[in-house]
Formats: sequence, C-alpha cells, structure tokens
Amino acid sequence: MPKKSLGVALVGTGFMGKCHAMAWNNVATVFGGARPRLELLCDANMAGAERLAEQYGFQRATDDWRAAVTDPAVDVVSITTPNGMHREMAEAAISAGKHVWLEKPMALRLEDAQSMADLAALHPNQVTMLGYNYLRSPAFQTALQIIDNGYIGTPHSFRGVYDEDYSADEHLPWSWRMTHEAGGLGALGDLGCHLVSQMLALMGPVSSLSALTSIVVPERPSSDGPKQVENEDSAMAMLRFASGATGSFATSRVARGRKCRLQWEVHGSDGSIVFDQENMNELWVCSKGEAGFTRHLTGPMQPDFGAFCPAPGHNFGFNEQKVIEARDLLVAISGEENKGPDFVQGLGIERIIHAMAGSNGHVVSLG
Repeated sequence: MPKKSLGVALVGTGFMGKCHAMAWNNVATVFGGARPRLELLCDANMAGAERLAEQYGFQRATDDWRAAVTDPAVDVVSITTPNGMHREMAEAAISAGKHVWLEKPMALRLEDAQSMADLAALHPNQVTMLGYNYLRSPAFQTALQIIDNGYIGTPHSFRGVYDEDYSADEHLPWSWRMTHEAGGLGALGDLGCHLVSQMLALMGPVSSLSALTSIVVPERPSSDGPKQVENEDSAMAMLRFASGATGSFATSRVARGRKCRLQWEVHGSDGSIVFDQENMNELWVCSKGEAGFTRHLTGPMQPDFGAFCPAPGHNFGFNEQKVIEARDLLVAISGEENKGPDFVQGLGIERIIHAMAGSNGHVVSLG
C-alpha cells in the first residue's frame, strides 16, 4: 500500500460513482495504509456535485471534468460516467499524469479501446485499472486457487451466463444505453464483459468463437415518440479456448426474473466447480470419487474475507468487492503487481465481446 496519502478525483456520481466513493472511504479502514484524500468530486450539475461532495466526503466539487482530471492535488481519477465519455476522460487523465480507475466497459468501439491501451502503454508508471469487481469476490478467488491446485484436474469445458431483467419490460422507456453512439454494445457491454473477465481468468485465452445476437424489443417509447433500439438485448456464443477446452456463453438484459445471474461452471477431468453471483457467498465443488457437490460458504479462510469479518458464513457483499479493487489499485500504484485488468488486458476483453457482436453465426478467430 502507498505510504503517502494519494489525492482522488471522482468523475460521475451515479450507482457506480457512489460505489467508488464508498470504496475510497473504506479501503484504509479495512486494509490499513495511508488514507486517500478525497479531493474533488465532479458532476454535470454543480448543485448536485456540491451536495454529493459533502455526502461522499470530498473536499471540493466541480462541474468541469477537465478541471477534475488535471487538478494538481489529484493523483488518481475514478471515472464512472456513461460509456461514451470513457475514452476522452481516461486519455485526458493519463495525459495529465494521473492513475486511472475506469468502470467497464472500456469504451464504445474497439478502436477506442485500442487507442486507450496504446496510450496507457506509453505511460508505464501510471496505473490503469478497469472496474471488474466480480473478480475480487472471496468465492471467485477460491475457485481460482482450486483450479490452480489441480483439485478438479484439467479443465475441459466452461458454461457461463449473465442474465438480468432490467430491460425485460417492453414499456421501459428508450435510453442512451440502447444506442451505439452513447451506449456502444448492449447486453455484451453492460453484462457480458463481466462474464468474459471471469471466463478468461478461469480458462485462459479464447482462440475462436461463433455467436448470435438478438434485439428482443426493437422499439421503445420516448417523450419524442417510439425510438429504435440499436444494440443487442441478448447474445449467445460457442467458444474454443487456446488450451483446447470448449465453452458456452450467454447474456441477456431481458431475462425475466433474473436479477444478477452471473453463473458459471467449470468441468475438469477430476471434478467441477459451480458459482452463481445471486448466491455469491456459496461455491459448489465436486471432486473425483464424490457422489455430488459440496457447498462451501465464504469465510475468513478465503482471500480477503477476514479483513472485513472474522466469522464464517457472514455474507460478503457487492460493495466489499469494490473495496478490494481499490486496495489492489493502491497496491499497484505503490509498485507491486497490478492484478488488473489494466487497459491492455481490458482490450482483450473488448476484442472478445466485439467479436461476438459481429460474428452473426460465423467463426471468428482470436488466436
């Protein structure tokens, strides 16, 4: 952890902005080290920025994001704005000499993500990190350990889904999230990229894939009359990993009844692992010779859980994952390993979801 306190600017104050603010407020409490200085909060509305700066614990407020990312008191910039603003803000922050913590997806287009990764590579002393917080859960970290230790043998297949129902209602109003210009990809960019991040960590690189996408509700109501939905509501893919293993992938924002079903299975030569984010404090494991699965509850023996709570079976949460992510960012800034995904690794995730979006049933090589 850094020995000196780092100055933080937060750009964006919505759901994930508040999540970042909670992480910055709690990272030193949980993990120790120098407490970050919450210097500057930016929102498009100045009155809102001032109100939330006080609520979130920031010293100052602004409605000018360029001033926020170039402020001399700021060392790290958290960016939690809509997708279409990611590239310009992140590149401005890197060019100003700041470390960057950016929410996923990286950008609207693959060429944007490529530009961001190229710029980050030119500034190796500045840390970049993308907000794939599901990688930080104690259960997921334990699953990685189980695979690395050979407990389930050689992984030969992966099955994963990430489904939610926030767009299932056909009367839901049209929004910027449903456009290429402001939202980029649909379910793949909002949900599927999270599943890809876990899939790569569990199974390694993807060599080829074939995918189909669908717009289930092609038109949405708006104050200006009906508007077209431009990006996908759902996507499905078949994959081949570089290891030779196979995989299936599905994601949907219109799956009625599903709230955060980030669920995957890894089948190995000697066993299997099953996880579901809707039950994120459980990991199910079957090893060779066992008749079925054993339920493993999260507890202090799993990575990072004990820093929050000393008692097993006491539930871990979404926001706690973000505190671990903030810790990992600060550790990387101090010169230790960057657990990422950084912008270069994030480009690999973007290549996969954009390949899925453009496949139209054809096989796409990623090797």
